[in-house]
Amino acid sequence: MKLYSRSQLIKFSAIGMVFAAVAASLITSVSLKKSKSAMPETTAQNTKNQDSESKDKNEFTLLQSENNDEKNGKNAAFTVSATETNYTQDEIQNINVYQKCAPGVVNINTQVAGVNWFLEPVVQDGGSGSGSIIDKRGYVLTNGHVVKGASKIYVSLSDGTQYEAKIIGQDRDSDLTVIKFDPPEGLVLQTISFGDSTKLNVGQKVIAIGNPYGFNRTMTTGIVSALGRPVKNPNTQRIIRNMIQTDTAINPGNSGGPLLDTSGKMIGVNTMIYSSSGSSAGIGFSVPAETAIRVVSDLLQYGKVRRGQLDVTLVQLNNTIANYANLDISSGLLVSRIQKGGNAEKAGIIQGTQAVRYGYNQNIIYLGGDIITNIDGINIASYTDYYSALESKKPGDTVTITVHRNGKDRKITVTLSEESAVL
Repeated sequence: MKLYSRSQLIKFSAIGMVFAAVAASLITSVSLKKSKSAMPETTAQNTKNQDSESKDKNEFTLLQSENNDEKNGKNAAFTVSATETNYTQDEIQNINVYQKCAPGVVNINTQVAGVNWFLEPVVQDGGSGSGSIIDKRGYVLTNGHVVKGASKIYVSLSDGTQYEAKIIGQDRDSDLTVIKFDPPEGLVLQTISFGDSTKLNVGQKVIAIGNPYGFNRTMTTGIVSALGRPVKNPNTQRIIRNMIQTDTAINPGNSGGPLLDTSGKMIGVNTMIYSSSGSSAGIGFSVPAETAIRVVSDLLQYGKVRRGQLDVTLVQLNNTIANYANLDISSGLLVSRIQKGGNAEKAGIIQGTQAVRYGYNQNIIYLGGDIITNIDGINIASYTDYYSALESKKPGDTVTITVHRNGKDRKITVTLSEESAVL
């Protein structure tokens, strides 16, 4: 161990104190410099925070200021993210259609009469669907099967208010119905206008708004998958021709709602889907606006659709009848009877003469008359075909009917009448 004298210890202590004083002086000087250099930064940060608070309070003013800076050739210091949309053209289109049309789509709920376990009459919840407001007076277009059998009908608007409605007119052949509710005074209803379904093209974008499974005013998009589809309506057992096929998601509750084009015009009424599960499988069908316009016009004016008819009583052929009557064809509609003085008699259509009993109820039918096989180019094999062929015809229209008589086909021109015979 090394030993130091008293004088050496005093000397070393003095040197240490000098070095400590110098070090302390240097540290103090550096701290003061850092503090002075940090003061502008702190002030700038405080200013920036104040600007940020001002931005939150008056963002629109700030945006105007930034736009002015850009016009003056200055670069904006930062971007206001709240004002950025970054929507595609397709998204903007969807948003505009929804904002324009959604208030015009209503939710329809019904009540039906039933019986309880004690066979007492009770009111039960019925079906639900959608509808489009087509007139500011409260007229709504929907499907017939949506309100079928309803004792009470309720219409719910986009603002949540609900009104009781009544049926103005129904058309079984097109499955379209017009109902009406009475809006309170001062309430201005948003309506949906009809478009031109005759100008649609396959591949064209379409939009559906409705209430699937009760989810009010749900929008789905798709395209026109096909046009001119003849589809048998399972609710009415009638064929609806010229249906619009679409892959737009249509589910239970969408029935009666509008199918829209990109301008917000109603080009169809969503009516049915083809699905094994009951939910959308990408195959939906809508009654075209061309049909809806004609049907709605008659329903509002007459309470029914005025269609031209033949003054005949018809029997649908089958193999049993064909074999019994020794006919050479087994499909078509046999003219059992014609109305005396009616359009069929005037046109030269021949009725049956041989009376026979047929069917479970042993009804009397007449064999030997003409067999209708075609109306205006549409093959007729059943009642459904017959109704479908005349669906768009009005009283006074002329049609060309092909009848099979004595083994030969002949064409007859008939002017349709107002009244329809019981088939």
